[in-house]
Amino acid sequence: MRATLFGSAAVSLLTVTVAFGADLAVPPAVPAPSPSFTWTSCYGGGNVGGGFGQKNLNDTAGILSPNTGFTSGNLDISGYMLGGQIGCDYQFASNWVLGIEGAASGGDIGGKSTFVTPGIAGDTATFKDTTDFLSSVTARLGFAWNRWMLYGKGGVGFVNDRYNIADAFTTYNFDGVETRLGWTAGIGVEWALWDDWSVKLEYDYYGFGTRNVTFIEESGAFPSGSENIKQTLQTVKLGLNFHVSAWQ
Repeated sequence: MRATLFGSAAVSLLTVTVAFGADLAVPPAVPAPSPSFTWTSCYGGGNVGGGFGQKNLNDTAGILSPNTGFTSGNLDISGYMLGGQIGCDYQFASNWVLGIEGAASGGDIGGKSTFVTPGIAGDTATFKDTTDFLSSVTARLGFAWNRWMLYGKGGVGFVNDRYNIADAFTTYNFDGVETRLGWTAGIGVEWALWDDWSVKLEYDYYGFGTRNVTFIEESGAFPSGSENIKQTLQTVKLGLNFHVSAWQ
């Protein structure tokens, strides 16, 4: 009888203990907050856009003008460019982003001008210019609001141009080619679509100064000459980037 009473008391005590323990169960863990987005990353991508500018020309040596009639003029150019870019950014002081970028594009930004040639009745000549390669190495400084960033950039630019002066009667055909170094500055806005992808819209201005460009006549019937050419170029492009280690 005493053993039975003791066993019943033990069972009751165990039941109460289990019930009390259930009431004191550890609550489920609270999930860790998601990390905030950061622009600290390296990236690569492509871009498409258009360009426009102006070439100011002068036959300073007076070699081309007796044969072509071309002495000076302003040539407007426009066209398209396709290219890519790579770079790295570092976000600091909460909202500021400092980076470096290299970009290169190929395409056709050009124009032409027609004028009357001397000494040949009814003959006309056409001056053509084509910018087929454009590249830059720039630093950029941006201000970010989470996934949006407004930035400015500046650095060095490189351009390759092809020129041609030829008349309608095929009396002469002068060609000139040059690659020159200049400076560039621009502004843009970039938006992170997802964790690793961003899209940007950018405007850039290029100043390439004034250079003498040598023109060689293909047949050799006319002596070589030079044109003093000043050029500026502006581009607007839309770019898409893939970022590596965009999260810390």
